[in-house]
Amino acid sequence: MTDSRSDITLIRPGLLADGSGAPATRGQAVLVRDGRIIAVGPAAEITAGIPKETPVIDLGTDCLIPGLIDGHTHTSLAGDGRTYAEQFSDSDELMAIVGAMNLKKHLHAGITTIREHGARNRVGFVIREGVRRGYIEGPRMLVSGRPVTCTNGHFHFCNETADGVEEVRRSVRRLIHEGADYIKIMASGGGTAGTDPGLASYSTEELSAAAHEAHNFHRPIAAHCRATESIRRALQAGIDLIEHVEFLDPDGEMRLDPAIVEMMIDTDVYLSPTLQAWTRYPRIVRLREGREAGSLGAEQETELSALESRMEGRLTIVRRLVEAGLGERFVPGTDAGPNDIAFGHIDYELELLHMVGLSPAEALTAATKISAEAIGLSDEIGAIAPGKAADLVAVDGDPTRDIKAFGRVTAVFQGGVRVR
Repeated sequence: MTDSRSDITLIRPGLLADGSGAPATRGQAVLVRDGRIIAVGPAAEITAGIPKETPVIDLGTDCLIPGLIDGHTHTSLAGDGRTYAEQFSDSDELMAIVGAMNLKKHLHAGITTIREHGARNRVGFVIREGVRRGYIEGPRMLVSGRPVTCTNGHFHFCNETADGVEEVRRSVRRLIHEGADYIKIMASGGGTAGTDPGLASYSTEELSAAAHEAHNFHRPIAAHCRATESIRRALQAGIDLIEHVEFLDPDGEMRLDPAIVEMMIDTDVYLSPTLQAWTRYPRIVRLREGREAGSLGAEQETELSALESRMEGRLTIVRRLVEAGLGERFVPGTDAGPNDIAFGHIDYELELLHMVGLSPAEALTAATKISAEAIGLSDEIGAIAPGKAADLVAVDGDPTRDIKAFGRVTAVFQGGVRVR
């Protein structure tokens, strides 16, 4: 190829993994112009057709991958260990500042696109606008606005309460006209005090009304589903993406329902297990580090043992979904923000997906190609290919073979501009 223009940049990594699931390859180069990839291929071929003065970014031995996508975040929450009540005692203005902090952490961890899954009032929209204008450094944002929930339901403090079919329709329309990129609905209880995560919050008819309205305006819809019955109803209602997929019964125990798994197989629904949040994996990591350092006390040893036991129960459920062939529908989501789930660690989520049966290469595909398809941006992101946005990440190692490589980010490019 030839190109006489000089407003281009050549990126030369040691390895390149394009997100398709193929092994990483050596000797590749990526040519970027005006924030987009214009060529990918063997370095000798790419460099032969460009001006000699073309700027070159040499990444040494590092591997270049597509920018990672986090399908589930709450950017206005700090992930600092405070309860929901404590975090939501902050003002909307302070929550927007928290959002700016969180977005930078995520971007520097290689996450170049996120879904903002629910914030109070108009905070989510404000943060997105700050990114759009360049006031805030952060990933590309898709925003749901306020999550639709029942009276005193999970996240009711975000102020989009709806009961009954007509109120649900009205809420969806209101959010879309305010600028929601997609709709989020709380189909079961959750961590909000007074709600029961083992019980469904909405009827199939209410969920169907929400899905119909969202689809009527060409918006996808995601449902928070911890309860087994909420998963069943969401599938019947035509929800596009099911969050958490916990299979929690009213007695608080997790039990996989084979009939619901068959329903999943028969639909094209995407699934976001949000494993690090519901296993408290960041806490497990910290406790394990303490144990390795020999600084863990008896009380902490007991805590770690209990957390590991519950984690294995959760992983067993998701492992069976993988065995059923549903791993190719997984959308990694950190659920960062609530409790102690801090921003900047999609690597934890990918490690857990590896534990349940995804290969490192499949985990990369889940966080790029599959996630881009699930959120409706496959024409724009999710792969290293001509025409795509030049959202790129360099990591130390080969992430198609070493799952820990996702935690060793060395460079981040957003729209072709190096931000780390």
